[in-house]
Amino acid sequence: MIKILITKIIHLTQIFKILLTNHRVKAQILVGLSMLCAATVAHAEAEADFGFDFFSPMPSTRIVIYAGKRELLLISDDGSVIRYPIAVPKKGKEWYGETSISGKYVDPDWTPPTSVRADHPELPDLIPGGSPRNPMGSRAITLDQYQVAIHGTTAKMRQSIGSAASYGCIRMRNEDVIDLFERVDVGTPVYMYN
Repeated sequence: MIKILITKIIHLTQIFKILLTNHRVKAQILVGLSMLCAATVAHAEAEADFGFDFFSPMPSTRIVIYAGKRELLLISDDGSVIRYPIAVPKKGKEWYGETSISGKYVDPDWTPPTSVRADHPELPDLIPGGSPRNPMGSRAITLDQYQVAIHGTTAKMRQSIGSAASYGCIRMRNEDVIDLFERVDVGTPVYMYN
């Protein structure tokens, strides 16, 4: 994409050289074109960092997660934004980029993933949904990211909101995940930034 845009900019520059006789105007156009080229390269670098195309139109309703700010934003099709405080993945478990919602579950059962089991072998094989010890809380919104969900919390884990504490999931207060759960659908895009 960058090579095509740069080629087109160079081609336009050659056309302007032929058509324009006023050197001052020509210089201003060339400066403008070089700024456009630099902006294009900056956008392409950002695309590579975040893993999606900034030039394409954004879907109407989407979730944007700012890990560094410990904040999840629900941006609705009407442009309104709801902000939720969250806990994010701890160091070494972070992920960034684009995914989407693959499922929605009320009072989900929880089976410890392998990485959690390695650190906490004392955990049972299954914690049933609705249990006060279930770390998924009252709702789970699964993502097309291996074993990652946006989910609620236990009373004990509630204090982790605002920190980097999870094994990859996005942790929310139960009342917040219930609210979010009702506002999103399977297929809703999710973007995770640092």
